[in-house]
Amino acid sequence: MASLLWFGRYKVIERVLVVLVMLMSITFLATAVIVRPDIGEMLRGLVVPSVPSGSLIVLIGLIGSAVVPYNLFLHSRSVQEQWPSSVPTTRALAEARTDTWFSITLGGLITVAILATGAAAFFGTGQSIENAADMAQQLEPTVGSAAEILFGLGFFGAGFTSAITAPLAAAIAVSGVLGWGRDMTDMRFRAVWIIVLLGGALMAYFSADPVALIIATQYAAGLSLPVLALFLIIVMNRKDILGRHVNTLTANILGGLVVAGVSILGVLQIFGLV
Repeated sequence: MASLLWFGRYKVIERVLVVLVMLMSITFLATAVIVRPDIGEMLRGLVVPSVPSGSLIVLIGLIGSAVVPYNLFLHSRSVQEQWPSSVPTTRALAEARTDTWFSITLGGLITVAILATGAAAFFGTGQSIENAADMAQQLEPTVGSAAEILFGLGFFGAGFTSAITAPLAAAIAVSGVLGWGRDMTDMRFRAVWIIVLLGGALMAYFSADPVALIIATQYAAGLSLPVLALFLIIVMNRKDILGRHVNTLTANILGGLVVAGVSILGVLQIFGLV
């Protein structure tokens, strides 16, 4: 992992991430199919969502993990690498939209698969979750001996992708703000991702409750999402930068609803109103 970041070959990192995401997709989707969740209940919850008492932190954390704010920085770098200025703007935008829709759809399916699997395995059992092994053990009656393998592969893919993208996104953001350029072999760039990587490793090592740590970090990501999304909407409406490619009214309304919705959830949780 550290070697991938150290040598600074973005295309290699991108290919590794694609493989890991596909691994994660296959394992979690396969697990969801095997446990056979109640499709009717899933559709009912999709149409009429509800928030159980005391679960608002988890909800905000789920938003933070599904729409990872720091991936905005990582995606901006990916766009620059995949569609440089030599590519016609119209073509680049069309391909980027297709790429984005595919990524969002796949990410949504993975999230649904994880939630469905968790609900099928744990809802109403009273089983506490301390680590991934607890999840695998709870799934054994349904999935069988393959539970540990499936969960192991899925968590490996999820953990490894996060361990790469979080430090990389932080380094990209800091380099952009401070004007260090795009050289991933720059020692300043490397110093940022090393600090983030070591910080995460130390927190995980010394944490007495890894599940609570995961929820807390994703909760923080969920709280930061409206701030970053708001700045993104502002930039996307600047004609001096984007010309005729600024946001449409529909895009602004949808973006505004996202910012408002997550902001309201954050305020309700912070002030204990729910």
